[in-house]
Amino acid sequence: MTALELFLYIIIAASAQAANFAFVALVRHWRDYKFMQKRLGGLEVDPPPTEPIIDKIVETGPGPWKGERKFVVAIKEFESANKSICSFYLEPEDGEPLAPYKAGQFLTFSLTVKDPATGQAKDITRCYSLSDSPGGGRYRVSIKRVPSPPNQPELPPGLSSNHFHDHIEQGDVLKVRAPSGHFFLSRGSEPVVLIGGGIGITPMISMLGDALAHDEGREVWLFYGVINSEDHGMKRHLESLDARYPNFKYRVCYSDPLKTDELGKDYHYHGWVSVELMRKTLPFQIYDFYICGPRPMMESIVPGLDEWGVPDQHIHYEAFGPASIERPNRKKAQHSSLHDDDTGEAVGPVTVTFAKSGKTVEWDSSTETLLDLAEDHGVDIPSGCRAGGCGTCQTTLSSGEVGYTHTPDFDPEPGTCLACVSKPKTDVTVEA
Repeated sequence: MTALELFLYIIIAASAQAANFAFVALVRHWRDYKFMQKRLGGLEVDPPPTEPIIDKIVETGPGPWKGERKFVVAIKEFESANKSICSFYLEPEDGEPLAPYKAGQFLTFSLTVKDPATGQAKDITRCYSLSDSPGGGRYRVSIKRVPSPPNQPELPPGLSSNHFHDHIEQGDVLKVRAPSGHFFLSRGSEPVVLIGGGIGITPMISMLGDALAHDEGREVWLFYGVINSEDHGMKRHLESLDARYPNFKYRVCYSDPLKTDELGKDYHYHGWVSVELMRKTLPFQIYDFYICGPRPMMESIVPGLDEWGVPDQHIHYEAFGPASIERPNRKKAQHSSLHDDDTGEAVGPVTVTFAKSGKTVEWDSSTETLLDLAEDHGVDIPSGCRAGGCGTCQTTLSSGEVGYTHTPDFDPEPGTCLACVSKPKTDVTVEA
């Protein structure tokens, strides 16, 4: 073969390869074009196949564990000047990776505490919001000590919060269920307003850190209401974020400031967080609102946002304990699918039978939930969060139908109900 013939063979082979590449590119382009054409035409089609992205598989990390897992208290530190708020940093005893969570979710703890009424040990379940942004090598919860009510000193202080403050120390081991909850921040670029009252700041801290770390430039407002600087949780941390991020708008309300508290330095407004304050402060645009705090604040702000005309899909809230918020302007269609009417209650008299206890009682419409009815008649149903979050009160429903005061975070098993947020809609029998 001459040099000229060899050269021609090389030219022909290169041309054939180039033509093959061009043909493949044309086919891919035509496939993508037809795919987009169908999408724009409103047709449901499968997306064009792509190569698997290994990074996305790695990023998913380990899933939530089943049941309880042991965690060691790595750090215990106070977060307020009066030491009423204390953070507990938790690391897994087995050294295995943590399950990821969404900013705003909570942990559920199984505790053995001393019952002040009997002096005997008793098992209880409690839920506490994660107070750090996702992605670290440990979990953090921040718990406020709950004293006896100021006007009712005969009532006991908060059982679990005082147990954490007084008896849980660095190195102790706690039994913890995986992060859960339907109250969490959605990622995006739209402006967001976080509203925290008292210890309700904990999920807001998690959401704030997550938004600032991952949603670059997203406008984030935080309205935080406390009594004064002594009660001001995570004050230094919040002030450092305020100084660092121009897209973070931080507003603090003190209801009863100390003489040493400086307006404009320690706090911005004298009074409570209110919708009126937000209407005067927020620039006119669409926001997503996330609210967590004591019941009086929730009962003021959530309906107030309704009155302001904020669309229901932009209002997200959580409150532990009985927290059914009356929202007269909320459309019927926006209620949970678990409701057949506005209240989820029966129309007419119904009875509740507690099968194991051998008691049948008539439902009192003034009673909050099945759990309250059980307690009123001496029927023992274990409970934890009393808000449909932990599943401790899950009880077998032998017959009848119940409605829920609000959509629970915990998904009950078929044939059961969550007594702490259930109301009977017909005659019911529960295994309690």
